[in-house]
Amino acid sequence: MNRRDFFRLGVALAAPYIVPSSVLGRNGAPAPSEQITLGAIGGGGRGMNDLRDFLKEKDVRCLAVCDCWAIRRDRMKAMVDAYYSNKDCVAHRFHEEMLARADIDAVLIVTGDRWHAVLSMLAARAGKDVYCEKPSTLTIAEGRALVEMTKRYGTVWQCGTQRRSNDAYRFVVDTIRSGRIGKLRTITTSFGGWGGNGFARPQPVPKGFDYDRWLGQAPWAPYSRVRVNLWRNNWDTGGGVIPDMGAHYLDFAQWAHDSELSGPVEFEGEGEFPKDGFANVPFKINVEARYADGVRILMNSGTKAVRFDGDSGWIHITDEGEITAGPEPVLEGLPVPKVHWSYMAGHIRNFLGCIRSRKLTASHPEIAHRAHTIAHCANISLRLGRRVRWNPEGERFVDDEDANNMISRTMRAPWRV
Repeated sequence: MNRRDFFRLGVALAAPYIVPSSVLGRNGAPAPSEQITLGAIGGGGRGMNDLRDFLKEKDVRCLAVCDCWAIRRDRMKAMVDAYYSNKDCVAHRFHEEMLARADIDAVLIVTGDRWHAVLSMLAARAGKDVYCEKPSTLTIAEGRALVEMTKRYGTVWQCGTQRRSNDAYRFVVDTIRSGRIGKLRTITTSFGGWGGNGFARPQPVPKGFDYDRWLGQAPWAPYSRVRVNLWRNNWDTGGGVIPDMGAHYLDFAQWAHDSELSGPVEFEGEGEFPKDGFANVPFKINVEARYADGVRILMNSGTKAVRFDGDSGWIHITDEGEITAGPEPVLEGLPVPKVHWSYMAGHIRNFLGCIRSRKLTASHPEIAHRAHTIAHCANISLRLGRRVRWNPEGERFVDDEDANNMISRTMRAPWRV
C-alpha cells in the first residue's frame, strides 16, 4: 500500500469524526492524499526563488529542505514554516536522509552544476520524481547517463528551462514552424555579459559549511571564498556562460528548428579567456554551430536575446519577452504575447501534471541532454581552440580523440551513480 492509499484509508476510517475541510479537499485545498509532497535541495538565491514558486501551488506540500550550508538550511526551513504557519518542515544536512524518506514524492534540485545530474540520478534510484535546475549536467556523458537512469526507473524529470512553458517563446516557435519567416537559415543566440575572477587562496572553512560535500564530484582543492563564490567560472565546478545561459537559448533553438532529439554536426569559434586567476572559462564568446541541413546557430556575448532568420523574414525575442519581426507582414493578424523569462508557474504545473499522468515533461531528459550537449560541444571546441565535428547519433566526436576524452570525467570518490 502506498502513502496516498494509506492516507485515503485513514480518512475513511476517521469519517465519524469532525475534520477540517482542508483535509477533505474543500475550499479549494486538495486533500493531503492528493498532494504532491516535496523535498528541496539547495538554498541559494535561485533555490529560494524556485522553492517560493513551488509553495504557491496548492497541491504541493514541502516537507523537507536540504543544504550543506547551515545558514541556508535554516533560511529555507524558515520560509516553508512561515508559509504553512507551523514548524513541521525538517532541515536535512545530508541529501541521503531526504532521499530515504518514504513520505516524499518529488525533489527540487537547485545546486551547483556538478551536483545536478548526480542528485537527479540518486533521486531516481530512490523513487523520487525530479525538477532540476539547469545546467542539468556537467558533461555530455552525464546527460546520457541521466536519460538512461530516468528511463530505467520511470522517473518524471523536468529541467528548469522554463521558457519551454512560456507563451511568448511558444508563439515564436509556432510562428517559425508555420512558415511566416520562410525557410529557417540562422539562429542567433546572445548570452549576455560574463565575468568574475580572483585568486583562490586557501582559507579556513567557515563554521556550519560542509565544504567537502559542497565540492561533490569535483577534484579536491582547499577552501577559498573565491572558489565557492565563483564556482561557475572554473571547469572543475562549472562551465561558464555557454551551458549556463545556453541551456535556455540552445534548447529554444532546438525547439524552433524541430531537432530536439538531435543536434549540430560542427562547432567552431573563438573565446576570450582570463589570463590568470581562478577563472578559466571564456568570458566572451563567438561560436558557430552548423546542422546537417545547413542551418546555423550563432552564439555570442551580446544582450540576452534570440533571433531567427529565414529566407523571407526574421523574428526576435528579448529576455523580457518582447517580440519583434520583419518584414511587416510576418506578425500580421497575430495577437503577440509578452511574457517575461522568469515566469515559472506554467513549467511547474507541467511538471506536477506529469507526476500525476506519468507522461514526459516539456523539458524531459532527452530534450535537455541534447540542448546541453550543444553547450558542452561549443565549450570543448573553445578549449581545444579549433573546429570539432560531432555525430549526434553516436554521440561521439568524429576522428578526434582529444575531444572524445572530454565527453566524460572521473568523479571524485565517493560520489558515484
